[in-house]
Order: sequence, then C-alpha cells, then structure tokens
Amino acid sequence: MSHSLPKGSTLTADEIRSVSPGLARYAEEDGLKGLWRRPQLSLRDRSIVTVAILIARNQPVDLPNYLTVALDNGVTPAEISEIITHLAFYAGWSNAMSAISITKDIFAQRSVGPDQLPPGSPQLLPLDEAAEVQRAASVEANVGWVSPGLVQYTTDPLFKDLWLRPGLTPRDRSLVTVSALIANGQAAQITYHLNRAMNNGLTQEQAGEVITQAAFYAGWPNAFSAASVAGEVFKSRSK
Repeated sequence: MSHSLPKGSTLTADEIRSVSPGLARYAEEDGLKGLWRRPQLSLRDRSIVTVAILIARNQPVDLPNYLTVALDNGVTPAEISEIITHLAFYAGWSNAMSAISITKDIFAQRSVGPDQLPPGSPQLLPLDEAAEVQRAASVEANVGWVSPGLVQYTTDPLFKDLWLRPGLTPRDRSLVTVSALIANGQAAQITYHLNRAMNNGLTQEQAGEVITQAAFYAGWPNAFSAASVAGEVFKSRSK
C-alpha cells in the first residue's frame, strides 16, 4: 500500500504566496509537514479526520486533494462513501451532497465502480440493546417533550440503522463523528460521542491528537473548546 502526505491545498504554493506569503510559510514550515508526521495518529486516521472536517465545514476547494490522499493512505472507496453518508446526519444533508459532487469525480478518476461501494441496505451489525435502552431514555428525558420527531429520528434511522452499517467500523464511525463535532464547534455533543469513541477503541492519546489535527483544519478556537470538554471526559474515565 502506498502512503502519501498532503501537499496542503489544491492551490499551488505560488498561488498561496501571491496572496499570503505568511500563510505559505506556515503551511510549509510549521503546519502540515510536521503535523502529518506525528506518530500519535496513523496517516489513515489523519486522512479520515481531515476529510470529515472538510465535509462537515463544507470546504470543497481542498476536498479533492484530501480525498486523493485518503485513498492513497488506505481509506477505501466504500469507507469514503460511508463517511459521506454518516455526515449527512451529523453535518447536514447539503454538506453531504456537496461532498458527493466532488467525490464522484475522484471516484471516476480512480475507476471506482458500484462493486466497490457499500449497498444501500446492508446486513446491519448487532445492536447493543442495553446501551440503546439507556441512550433512548436519556434522549427522551432531555428533549422528548420539546421535539418528539427528533427523538423518533434519533432512534431510527440514526442509532438503529446508520450506526449499525458495517461499511465503517464502530471506531471509525465515532472518529468521523467526533471530528465533525469539533469542526462545527458542537462542544455540547462531544462528551457523549467522545465517550462512545473511546468505548469503541479510540485511545486517549489518539483522541488528543484528533484535536491537534482539528486545530489546523477547523481552527484553534474549535480545538480549544474541544480540548476543554475532552479533558473532563478523560478525568471521568480515569476514576
């Protein structure tokens, strides 16, 4: 399997320099080269985090570059397909459709056919009944009286269908979710999903590095907001 580091942007270095020489220098010296070589996350994981952030924030200029890097780093077309499907729920339908408009061209360049994509209705993974009962009760208590429709759709299709699709491992699905929440500044939702991610196999070190990655692709304020929440999660899990 080949591995690749991102060149930073679909824009050339000269194009960036023509507007912002300082940004061009940071991109070369301090940012991407060093960030992507840090060992706390694999290149594959960094690719998943970055693609999820770009889709969640609807940033199409650099998405072709990072989709290509993701494929080179071992993220399969089926997994990219599932990432987009998942983010339709966690970042909005229109953001997912924007990602599809770009990804279809990358798939065409790579000769990705229907046989490499997940089916619309696969055999779902087993449901953790006890965890689902607890989750459903919490959602009902918190928002059931406010938005019964939200409760209904959170149960099905979200947690009884989308989360059980086998095209992404539970860990990777959580990785995508946490990345999207950080990207869009949804700090209130991070506690639940970071705990779920760590239950699904994401380590504390990896979770911390997701925040580091997000600082460059979603901005320092979003990363610091996430770091504060993550710190409380780490403390609670160490007790």
